[in-house]
Amino acid sequence: LLRLTASVVQRVARQALATFRCVEEAGRGFPEQQSKLRALLNEVRAADLRLVEPRAGAPQPPYPGGPPPVTYMHICETDEFSMGVFLLKRGASIPLHDHPGMYGMLKVMYGKTRITCFDRLDLSPLSGTPTGPSGSLRRSVLRSTGEYTEHSGPCVLAPHRDNLHRIDAVDGPTAFLDILAPPYDPDDGRDCHYYKVVPGEAGAPQGSEVWLMDISQPHDFWCGSEPYPGPAVGL
Repeated sequence: LLRLTASVVQRVARQALATFRCVEEAGRGFPEQQSKLRALLNEVRAADLRLVEPRAGAPQPPYPGGPPPVTYMHICETDEFSMGVFLLKRGASIPLHDHPGMYGMLKVMYGKTRITCFDRLDLSPLSGTPTGPSGSLRRSVLRSTGEYTEHSGPCVLAPHRDNLHRIDAVDGPTAFLDILAPPYDPDDGRDCHYYKVVPGEAGAPQGSEVWLMDISQPHDFWCGSEPYPGPAVGL
C-alpha cells in the first residue's frame, strides 16, 4: 500500500515535469500532456500525502505572534514547476493574487474551497489609467466562482485565463495540492501581486467587468510553513 501511495505522488511530479517542459519547447504536445496531468491529479487523495484534516479544538504548534491563517508544505521544485500543499484554517483566505506568465493546477485534498477567478483585460496599466488610494486600477472580468472538494476535478489556470484568483476556506479548514509552472521568481519577472475589487463592484455576477486595484500584501494574511509528511519525490 505504501509503495502504491508513493507512486501516485511521484507520477504526478514526473507528469508535471513532462507537461511543463512542453511549454519550453514551443508548446509541442502540451494539451495532451496537460490532460494527462489533470487525470493523475484526480487520483490524488489526502491519504496519498499523509494529510489528516485537523479536528476542531486540536492544539496548534507554537508560532511567534500567533498561528498563521495559511501554511505551506513544500514537496518539490524544479526550473519548470513547483509543487506543494496549502493548508487554510477555518475562515482563512488567500487574497486575490496573480501568477505572472504562469500555469497552475489546484486539487483539493480535504474540506471545501471556494475559488474566485478573474482575467485582466489590460495586461499593464496604460497612460491615463485611473488610480486608487493604493495603486493602479486594472480593468478585469470576473471569470468564475466555484466551490471545490476532494471529489472535484482540479482548478486550472493559464497565463491569460483564470490567472488571478482568491481562495477561501468554506465551513471549516481545507487543504489543496498546488502546482505552479514555472515557479514564482521575482528576479525573472514572476513576483506575486495582490489586488482587491474596487468597492461598489464586489458581488458582481459572473462575466461582469470590474476594476481591480493593486494593493500591498494584506496585513491580516501571511503564510507559514510546516513539514510535508508524505512520500518523498525524486526528479
